[in-house]
Amino acid sequence: MNVKNRRILITIIILVFIIIVGGIFAFSHSGNKSKVSSKIVKIGLMPGGKQEDVIWKQVQKNAKDQFGITLKFVNFTDGDEPNKALVNHEVDLNAFQHYAYLKSWNKANNGNIVSIGDTIITPIHLYSTKYKKVDEIPDKSTIAIPNDVTNESRALYVLKNAGLIKLDTSRGVLATVKDIRENPKGLIIKEIDASQTPRALDSVAAAVFNYNFAISAKISDKESIYQEPLNEDSAQWINFIAANQSDKNNKVYKEVVKAYEQKNIADIIKKEYPDGRELPAWNLKL
Repeated sequence: MNVKNRRILITIIILVFIIIVGGIFAFSHSGNKSKVSSKIVKIGLMPGGKQEDVIWKQVQKNAKDQFGITLKFVNFTDGDEPNKALVNHEVDLNAFQHYAYLKSWNKANNGNIVSIGDTIITPIHLYSTKYKKVDEIPDKSTIAIPNDVTNESRALYVLKNAGLIKLDTSRGVLATVKDIRENPKGLIIKEIDASQTPRALDSVAAAVFNYNFAISAKISDKESIYQEPLNEDSAQWINFIAANQSDKNNKVYKEVVKAYEQKNIADIIKKEYPDGRELPAWNLKL
């Protein structure tokens, strides 16, 4: 074979090789793109108002743009339903609860739900229409707190951190009124349904309830006389994205967490809640 023909043959071989490799790459890329675009994750949520809608829409966009995940929202109105739906695989994930609630729920329902990534913390408040400061609350006054297991405990920790009582509990343990070790003002702790705590303000010195109840009852921020601090007691009140234990290492679900735990989400939370009523929790140092 002369030199000219050899060069032509080498050129043809190179061109064929390029075409084959290019075709394989294009097929692989197309296949991966198809595979990525087919990732659909259903996540159970509870109503949270316009602010939460804004936050989750950005999470949804992050998931799609960065990981090719289509995030679909399934909304619930009953606080027990998101976990039931998760256990029954009606949703893949949920995001509505804190660690103390999940611990209680798993125990009561023999559940195996776990956290796969933190989201937010919403500090609760001690409200009063009669007093401007905690130390103004008189001796023998009545303070209303929620009567369900987790919210009662959280309210008692608020009273503890406000300096009104001392508890005989260790970190992360749910408290009840029976755990009050010191009550120097002789306060009467009135346990009532959580949804009724804002209404109780007219008949008690103060009441502990969460931000959502305050919004619903049109309770002014000015009537908050103490905000739950972020300290070692706060860890159990952090909200998170939950999955079934069997799915805790699922790569796609972990990407959903990554879609949430980003600077643009932290920025939106701070913008939507400039008063600090809701805070990003994934980088908290407690």
